[in-house]
Amino acid sequence: MMDDPKKAQEFLDQIAGKAVETMTVWADANQRVLHEMVEFGAASAKEGVRLYAELQQSAIEALPNSQATALRWQTAWQDGAKDPVQLYQKAVAEGVENAQKAFKVLETQAQAVTRSAERLQTSAEQAGKGIQETYTAVVAKMRDVFAQS
Repeated sequence: MMDDPKKAQEFLDQIAGKAVETMTVWADANQRVLHEMVEFGAASAKEGVRLYAELQQSAIEALPNSQATALRWQTAWQDGAKDPVQLYQKAVAEGVENAQKAFKVLETQAQAVTRSAERLQTSAEQAGKGIQETYTAVVAKMRDVFAQS
């Protein structure tokens, strides 16, 4: 009769030990996954700030040109009454030039967005790889825990 309670106690101890090991493995996995998510969140925020700065810089660089154009047009309108054909030619030429500059600014901004998306994709892939490695390790550890029965 002494053997049965001893065996029962050993069995309960074994189950409790496995439960503790299982909780430890999952707590560690959760901590690692949370770490990956925090790192990805921080990288995303940093990338957002970087992209905002690049877009803002591009817009600021275009601002003086638009102000200069506005000043030129103020004087051009005054002289336009004297020679409307020259005003029209100047308007067309400047319109084309400004359109080219605007497209250049848009191209620069599109390139900045593309680079930002590529960096975010790299960060996401790294986080995903880290999470995948964590769960692969969890599966291996859980197999070890329950193989010891």
